[in-house]
Amino acid sequence: MPDISTINGIDITTLASFGGVAFADGQTLDGQNVALAPSDTHTFISSQTASSSSSLSFTSGIDSTYDVYEFHFINMHPATNSVLFEFQVNAVGQTGFNETITSTFFRAYHLENGGSAGLGYRTSYDQAQGTGYQELTENLAGSTGFDDSSASGVLTLYAPSSTTYAKHFTSRGNWMAASPVTVDTFVSGYINTTSAIDEIDFKMSSGNIDAGEIRMYGVATS
Repeated sequence: MPDISTINGIDITTLASFGGVAFADGQTLDGQNVALAPSDTHTFISSQTASSSSSLSFTSGIDSTYDVYEFHFINMHPATNSVLFEFQVNAVGQTGFNETITSTFFRAYHLENGGSAGLGYRTSYDQAQGTGYQELTENLAGSTGFDDSSASGVLTLYAPSSTTYAKHFTSRGNWMAASPVTVDTFVSGYINTTSAIDEIDFKMSSGNIDAGEIRMYGVATS
C-alpha cells in the first residue's frame, strides 16, 4: 500500500493527532508509514517595487540565516527599448557593485507568429572574470509601444555568507520582446570571492526600471 496521505478524506497534514497519537513524519498507522507533506521552506524577507527607479537594491537581510536566497523578479518593465535586466553584488564592507564574476548564458526563443524558433549560447552576455553587471535577459522592449512586455523569473544565490567558497548563482527567466517573441533564459556562474556577500543590486543596462517587483526569500536548509 502507498504511504497514507488522508484519513476519511482529511489531509493528514491538517491533523495534530489521531486516536490520541500525535503524527510525525515516518510514524506508522496500522503498519503503514505516515508521510507528511513538506511545509513551504521559503521565508519572505523583503521586497522592492520599481516606479521609474534607477535600480532596486537589497542592502540588508542577506546573512548566515539561510544558505540559499531567492530573488523573484516579477514583470520587470524597462523605460527604454532594447535594454537588458541585470544584477551585481557587494562583498561585506565593499561598495560599487563590481565583484568578479564568471558566468554562462543561453536561451531558447519562439516568435509569436511561429515564424522562427531556436536554442543557442549567447557569448555577448557571459563574463570571464568580469566586474560588470551580469545580464539576466536579452534586449527587453520598453514602454514606447510595448506596454505589455516584461521579464519574470528567479535568481538563486547559494551560501552568500560562506568565507570558504566562491558564491554560485543560477537564474531562470522568461521575457517578452518587441518582435513579439518569448525568450527562456538560463544564466549561471560564480562570484569569485571567498568574502561573504551581503548586498545585491538590480537594474537595466540603460535607463530606469519603469515598473516591476523583486521579492527576496530565504530558503531553509532542512
